[in-house]
Amino acid sequence: MPGRRGPDLGDLVARTARGDQDAFSALYDAVAGPVLGLVRRVLRDAAQSEEVAQEVLLEVWRTAARYQPERGEVMTWVLTMAHRRAVDRVRAAQAAADRDRRAAARSHTPAFDEVAEQVENRLERELVRRCLRALTELQREAVTLAYYRGLSYREVADLLAAPLGTVKTRMRDGLIRLRDCLGVAS
Repeated sequence: MPGRRGPDLGDLVARTARGDQDAFSALYDAVAGPVLGLVRRVLRDAAQSEEVAQEVLLEVWRTAARYQPERGEVMTWVLTMAHRRAVDRVRAAQAAADRDRRAAARSHTPAFDEVAEQVENRLERELVRRCLRALTELQREAVTLAYYRGLSYREVADLLAAPLGTVKTRMRDGLIRLRDCLGVAS
């Protein structure tokens, strides 16, 4: 009907504050639509909007005694609570997303850089070659046969026609010089 007024929200809040469930039911019916509409405009997610609207209406039930008519209309009071709760939800979601991004950034390991790995391997090979060239001919021969051809001390000694002790000494001295040249800590 055109001249019909809605319920007196101030009276419904006062009765709700005294625990009147029927008054709260009528208050709920009067404000639930505007609350849900406002929350939906802020959150833009139907499920979260319904959840936040429920929280707001529960807060109205619990805090009805705190309503002060001199500070504003009931609808303004309820919609202010709804807006604050919706904005809090947006901020909480943003903070969670920011935390997740920071955690992902901290745990991110850079992708394997194949080119850098190849360059590093080439530089290491070149350094080993240079250090091998710095050995005496006898040391280089013994180390090369043992480490690059996989021969044992005895096989190196037989191949070089040298006593086993001599081969072991050449290899030990050659390996020490290689270690020092490569800068490897002992």
